[in-house]
Amino acid sequence: MTMRTRNLGTTGPQVSALGLGCMGMSGMYGDADRAESIATIHAALEAGVTLLDTGDFYGMGHNELLISEALRTAPAALRENALTSVKFGAHRGPDGAWLGYDARPNAVKTWAAYSLQRLGVDHIDVYRPARLDPNVPIEETVGAIAELVEKGYVRHIGLSEVGAETIRRAAATAPIADLQIEYSLISRSPEREILPTLRELGIAVTAYGVLSRGLISGHLTPGQGFAANDFRAHTPRFQGDNLQHNLTLVESLRKVAEQKGVSVAQIVIAWVLSQGQRHNTDIVPLVGARTRERLGEALGALDVTLDAADLAAIEAAVPADAAAGERYAPAQMTMLDSER
Repeated sequence: MTMRTRNLGTTGPQVSALGLGCMGMSGMYGDADRAESIATIHAALEAGVTLLDTGDFYGMGHNELLISEALRTAPAALRENALTSVKFGAHRGPDGAWLGYDARPNAVKTWAAYSLQRLGVDHIDVYRPARLDPNVPIEETVGAIAELVEKGYVRHIGLSEVGAETIRRAAATAPIADLQIEYSLISRSPEREILPTLRELGIAVTAYGVLSRGLISGHLTPGQGFAANDFRAHTPRFQGDNLQHNLTLVESLRKVAEQKGVSVAQIVIAWVLSQGQRHNTDIVPLVGARTRERLGEALGALDVTLDAADLAAIEAAVPADAAAGERYAPAQMTMLDSER
């Protein structure tokens, strides 16, 4: 198939209509198979996916090294098409605990130096703070990335999980290509204020969590447990009655998907793909496939066309704000400038 493309805003690069989120390949959802992870990255590149998303704190460098190996062993033509999107700034302990964020200018440059080495590249295509550092004005953080752009170490500046006011201040400092934020059928808060702000400023969205970490993929089963090293074991939407309620929503959605002749995951991804036109904003879903099988399913969403009746049926099955539970544990919710 020929991969469709979208622009990351008015100042950013052209990328594939779907990106590959690589976080889950480094233990965030339990153990992952390294060989299959690399094969999945190769399969994504072969299918025309150009945007690979990572964070320097995913496995504390493991994910960047994994991507480096995948790129190094991919055919040259595919390697040259790959674009890296990197989040930085999170502090984590050896036990995986989240210890805060550091986006001071000197730290920004230090994080970038480590990422360039681990990825084995001479530049990062889109570089973004993972969260707003409450102790550092966003102007200082973005200004430091802008210096990296001037020196050729970074191509474009991105943001992650920040609100409208912070977006405006960042955009007044330097050109911003995109905002990375969780956006899905059950995480629609960006529609209220953030998406209109992005549209006004010509900034795109790279949407992560489009399957809500598998919750609305159609593959999760009631009573399914999670390993201690699985992020979802500590996430409210996956706990007790919340999980049962949310899986009931998925079953309602499954009926819509079956009538359309597609899988639940495909109709969910297709819904996110359709929202760019609705909100007049370029939206690129990041699919967190860890296997070639799941990647193939996700790519099938590109062939799903949703008309007005389909969209109405989807949103009747899963109304806005219908999910039970927050998308992060309370301590992490306090770190989200986008939710204030």
